[in-house]
This record gives sequence, structure tokens and C-alpha cells, in this order.
Amino acid sequence: MESAIIVTYRCNARCQMCHTWKHPTRTSVECKPEALASLPSGQTKINITGGEPTLRTDLLEIVKVLHPKTSRLEIISNGSFPDRLLNVARLYPDMTFRISLEGLPCVSDRIRGLKDGFDKGLRALLGLLDLGVKDVGISMTISDRNVGDLLPFYHLAARMGIEFTQCVPHNSHYFHKTDNEIADKQRWAEESKKLIRALLTSKRNGLKLRVKDWFRAYLNLGLLLHVTEGRRPLTCGGGLDFFFVDPFGDVLPCNGMAEKDSMGNLKEQPFDRIWQSEKAQAVRSRVRQCTRGCWMVGSAVPAMKKNPLKPALWVLKNKARLVVGKEPVLS
Repeated sequence: MESAIIVTYRCNARCQMCHTWKHPTRTSVECKPEALASLPSGQTKINITGGEPTLRTDLLEIVKVLHPKTSRLEIISNGSFPDRLLNVARLYPDMTFRISLEGLPCVSDRIRGLKDGFDKGLRALLGLLDLGVKDVGISMTISDRNVGDLLPFYHLAARMGIEFTQCVPHNSHYFHKTDNEIADKQRWAEESKKLIRALLTSKRNGLKLRVKDWFRAYLNLGLLLHVTEGRRPLTCGGGLDFFFVDPFGDVLPCNGMAEKDSMGNLKEQPFDRIWQSEKAQAVRSRVRQCTRGCWMVGSAVPAMKKNPLKPALWVLKNKARLVVGKEPVLS
């Protein structure tokens, strides 16, 4: 099981593809660290996200509660407050850190509405590397506005020896958006195919990073299918294989639904009772009927882990095709 803890809807960025910042939570209603104590241990991954999580003054207390519950605790941040991330990293250097940047400096700052946002994000990345943090990376949301930076940005991350994850704009209650769309699908697909090819032929130092790139190519296949065909290559396990907790303490099956659909609230009930409730079963039934075809890291990676054979065979087949001079099969 994996989970994502949305610790706040407050955000200092003004992203074009996400309007969460227009609907900030009040600090007085945000779920306190102790309310997260009943979340299950033994999770393969827990992601701390927002909004901008470093706006929580009690972020270290949240990390302290969640850290023992997983072998991989991740924070995703826009990097605007490098010192706050470094304070966490000094105490928990085994954590995963992802900095959200949308391409090279001018493009990224324009999309995120953050003056010197790229500069601060880069300072956060370099500071984390200086501290010896092993799992550091960039997260990019690919749109019409920045798709031209996709391949150069990958090469930058590869040369820095850090991770590089991708997603596309989605529409949902979480993003407060209904008009996110890739307008020039042909150009977007062409650039995405270039990245998939580069990932499958990764020249990174170290086998682990190369293997990650191969399977990240499959993740990008899912993005391509979502954008061009409105479908995902693997079934969604929302509410079973992963869940979200929003800033109010509501346990959600995912963050991609048109309307919020809560299984229960951690301020009122412990997680186990929520998870086994009739209300949770009803939510899962609605998830099974969902036709949105979302493909985000939070839902895609658990699906790949649950069904590893299909991605593995796709990787092997397409690496073999490249060896004999054929292009990957993107289906």
C-alpha cells in the first residue's frame, strides 16, 4: 500500500495548471500530526505533498509521525524555502525529495508564477546533494507551454545524477481545474516519444538509475495514452492499493476524481475503522466505475508494482527493438 498526505492547500506558487492556491486551507482546520498516527505501518511509500508542504510550521512533527510507517518517505516541494527542506534532510537524510520545476528557468518561473523559483529550486537540490541525500530529483508537469524543454531537462537531471519524474495536467477537485488540456497533441506526442526513446537507451551512471529510466519510459507511455486516447495501460487501484489524506483529515481513494469522495475522517475515526467501513466500500465501488483514465505517479506506480510483468515485458520488447534499429511500440 502507498499513500499521499496532502498537508495543506496553501501555496506560494501561482501555477497555471493547478488552482489549489486559489482555495487555501486555514491553518486552524488543517489535520494535526497526531491525527495521522493511526495510518498503517509497513507502507511501501508515503508522499507528503500540498499545496506547498514547507508552509506547515509543524512539518518536522508530521515527518516524525510518518517516518516509521514506511521505508520510503517523500516530500514534494517547489523548493521556494530551501532551508526548511534542508532542516528536514539533516534529521532524515534517508528520505526522498522531489523539487517541482517546469523546465529551464524562464519557462519554469512563468508557468509557476514564482519569481526566481527555478533559482531557489536549484539551490534546494544542490543543498540536498551536499548533505548526502541519496534520493533527490526533479518533478515536471508536461504541457504545451514547456514540452520543448522536456528532453533538455531530462539530460540536465541525468548529468546531475538525480531522478526525473513526469506528469501531465489533470482536471479534478484537487486541482480546482476543468479546462486543463494538451492543445497541440501531435507536437506533445512527438516530444514525449523522444523522451521515451532516451529513457529506454539511458546512459546514466549506475545500473539502478538506468533501470529506473527504463521503467519510467513505461510511465511516459501511460501519459501518452492518457493524453492521446484518454485511457491508462493498467487498472487503477484507488482506495485499495493507495489512498490520499487531504488537509481536513478526509481519507480519499485518489486526487483525480471530479468531486471529492471521502471514506471517512481521521479526526473522527482511526484509519482501520475507516478502511473497513461500508462507506469505504461504497467509495471503492464508485472508483471501479470511474472512466477518467487518469495516469499520475501516485496511481501509476502502485499499478506497475501490482502488475510488474506487463511493464517489464514492454521494456524488454522495446529495448530489443531499439537494438535492431526499430522504434518502440507505443501501445
